[in-house]
Amino acid sequence: MEAAKENRVWIGLFRVFWKWSDQSYSSFRYWKQNQPDIPSGKETCGYIVMTDGGYWSNENCETKFPFICYERKNSTYILIKEAKSWYDAQVYCRERYTDLVSVRSQTENQQILDSAKTSVNNSLWIGLFYNSWKWADQSASLFRYWASAQPDNRDGNQNCTAVFMAEQGRWHDLNGNSQLPFVCHENQLILIKQNLTWREALRYCKDNHVDLVSVHSEEIQLWVKEVAQNASTEHVWLGLRHTCTLSFWFWMSGVSICYENWAPGNGTGGEDCSSVERTGAVQARGGQQWVSLPETQKLNFICTTYED
Repeated sequence: MEAAKENRVWIGLFRVFWKWSDQSYSSFRYWKQNQPDIPSGKETCGYIVMTDGGYWSNENCETKFPFICYERKNSTYILIKEAKSWYDAQVYCRERYTDLVSVRSQTENQQILDSAKTSVNNSLWIGLFYNSWKWADQSASLFRYWASAQPDNRDGNQNCTAVFMAEQGRWHDLNGNSQLPFVCHENQLILIKQNLTWREALRYCKDNHVDLVSVHSEEIQLWVKEVAQNASTEHVWLGLRHTCTLSFWFWMSGVSICYENWAPGNGTGGEDCSSVERTGAVQARGGQQWVSLPETQKLNFICTTYED
């Protein structure tokens, strides 16, 4: 940033307002009249109103409602009658299905209503939530460094963020049409949304990048979690492999296994060696822990762009 001649430079933070839990994009909205409103600043999660034509409203995310999960495999909606907060509902859906339901059209909205006819509560959480600022690479972060009285959204169109060098690097919101210098960031991990076997994924990464990712620290696990949640498969290949001959797990990069994040019942060393070698993958959603899978499964995978 010291090289910038301006006193301000663009960073990758911009305003998006309402978005879907599964990170999908849809401009379809079906708000009830005079909704959404956020009078206390806490009404940041969306729900569908069964008795009001299926229109949507918003409520404090800690309120407990039943909810609708979505299963991508067979395109089904699942009514969960147990009342939970929006966040607990999100975790529940991600662990057992795909995610809280996203609604992309009037037709889908009606299908969701039809699937929830047996609900005893007229309010049901859907996967819509208010996240007023996000990063351009889709990563999540609660860190903010706003200058005093910022963001102020002057004139109603200041939806992008700049660092003001003269204010100790504090942030201001600005109109995105302003012309400023900017700072680029090179991703060190790349999610490849091709379904390949573990060996095919390894070869792809070595041919096109550096290697399948090795997760040898909590910091890298956090990077992997951010990237993996956008996968189209339930699990994502890592550069982790088991040897039946010596009965242990190892990273293909040669890094020692000091940090571990296995899901219960996985990575014990007592692997089934009767058919094919076992290899390591990370859960795309839910707890996002590591699991042992046969190398012949076809999954998305994560490549590294840097040398360890």
